[in-house]
Amino acid sequence: MTSTLNPYITFDGTAEEAMTFYQAALGGDLEVSRFGDFGAPEGVDPQGVMHANLATSAGFTLMASDAPPGQPAGSGDNISVSLSGDDDGELRGYWDKLSEGGEVTMPLEKQVWGDTFGMCKDRFGVHWMVNIAGQSDG
Repeated sequence: MTSTLNPYITFDGTAEEAMTFYQAALGGDLEVSRFGDFGAPEGVDPQGVMHANLATSAGFTLMASDAPPGQPAGSGDNISVSLSGDDDGELRGYWDKLSEGGEVTMPLEKQVWGDTFGMCKDRFGVHWMVNIAGQSDG
């Protein structure tokens, strides 16, 4: 098995809702394990998400969980999830879905380096960057 690097996001009780939103935006198969599936300790919501894994046909993997009691869920302001490639339609589709109900911090527009790039914070507070590689003129 090769090594992989995947974003893993901790939510404050909204992991299932967020991951369902990401599945609608990015496609793929979502697997959810709950704390109760493994005998939730006292004080832990058995319906809370212990681990969720979204794997898409594009090769994306996004993981998440709900923070257990006593462990804070971070604000997400120190990290962004980046989507990049050259499929304009696919990436604009992701952008449209991820930015819906959130806040566009930089519109998805042609940039000085030749690519189309934008940034948003989704409705769950997660920061996203989308970069669509520019078309060569030659």
